[in-house]
Amino acid sequence: MAFKRIWKKEYENLAYINCDNNPQMKILFSDFDTARLIRGFSAISDQPIYPEKTLIVLDEIQETPLALTALKYFSENAPENHIAVAGSFLGILIHSGSGFPVGKTDSMTLYPLSFSEFLLAHDKKILLNMIRERNFEDLNAFMPQLVELLRQYYFTGGMPEVVDLYIRTQDIHSVRNLQKAIIRDYERDFFEHVPESEVVRVLLVFNSISSQLAKENKKFIYGAIRKGARAKDYEKAIEWLKNAGLVYKVSRVKKIEKPAKFYEENESFKLFFVDLGLQGAMVDAPAEDILIGDNVFSTYKGSFTEQYFAQQFFSSIRDKLYYHTNENSTLEIDFVVDFKKIYPVEVKAETNLRSKSLSTVLKQNENLTGIRFSMSPYKEQDRIVNVPLPLVEEYLNMLSSL
Repeated sequence: MAFKRIWKKEYENLAYINCDNNPQMKILFSDFDTARLIRGFSAISDQPIYPEKTLIVLDEIQETPLALTALKYFSENAPENHIAVAGSFLGILIHSGSGFPVGKTDSMTLYPLSFSEFLLAHDKKILLNMIRERNFEDLNAFMPQLVELLRQYYFTGGMPEVVDLYIRTQDIHSVRNLQKAIIRDYERDFFEHVPESEVVRVLLVFNSISSQLAKENKKFIYGAIRKGARAKDYEKAIEWLKNAGLVYKVSRVKKIEKPAKFYEENESFKLFFVDLGLQGAMVDAPAEDILIGDNVFSTYKGSFTEQYFAQQFFSSIRDKLYYHTNENSTLEIDFVVDFKKIYPVEVKAETNLRSKSLSTVLKQNENLTGIRFSMSPYKEQDRIVNVPLPLVEEYLNMLSSL
């Protein structure tokens, strides 16, 4: 739990309460008397609570909805008490109406660890500082070490608890079991928080993503969920998953021109998981295929590598991401990023740099520069820049700051 590791920087002590299966918390919120609630927090956490010196953490707050409402009263009547809450976004969304303390809280959306954060967790500070200096050609000499770490990231993904377990134990079996437990928790959340009429559809969409990404054409196909499935039956389910932060939606653009949103087609899209490691657990990808050799970069039709790119983009850039196909789908550009300039992006899972679609797009649009992320070294050639996969996040950050 991140709160437990960072509170010492700012506070003298921590009063941590998990609201899940905690009947005391449900009884405590009979009213919103802040002084009485503080006494209750102190009793339940077995910690003294000092104004401005104690961090109060209410975890899994969706299990005690009135605790969420109470934040308004703490903000108005007892601002000297510092409270942080965390919980399932699905559960919190339900209370985003009258029960949610609008304007009384600061909200933060947490993403799985990016690859640079994964390096930091492994105490690779020197290597990370070299990446941030952006002397990309000089980093070619360090690619074997970075690729080895990238394999491990492909296996663990970026869920903090999973990465922490892996670093502490190196037990890949326990890591995979934890990933599957997280997936089960998500599915439990569906039954608890998604409207009953949508639960089955949400589950079907959630469980179909991995097989959809394993296709050559990764456009989301409703008919792949179940025979006869139609957009109108599953649009709401997809929106639930997207709003809950469990999937990333990447829409098609008809043209690679600015502004990309002007050419966006919302009915054609790809869906990606929130986390690369969870995707591996969903398909039971063998650990040896991921951690040994380069199989992970080439198997599953590159779905892991596209997932990796999307995850780095959303965790660091947090903006709209697109892809492009022509009208008859004979040409496809994996991603389109729209910064000060617009860039067609190809993501290659291997060292093979041939890219007919990207070459065709560049011939048709002389003002564009293409970017290819692959397992090959950094190289600038003509109007294409090849960037090694471990440098995706830093290169995107550089482009967004130009």
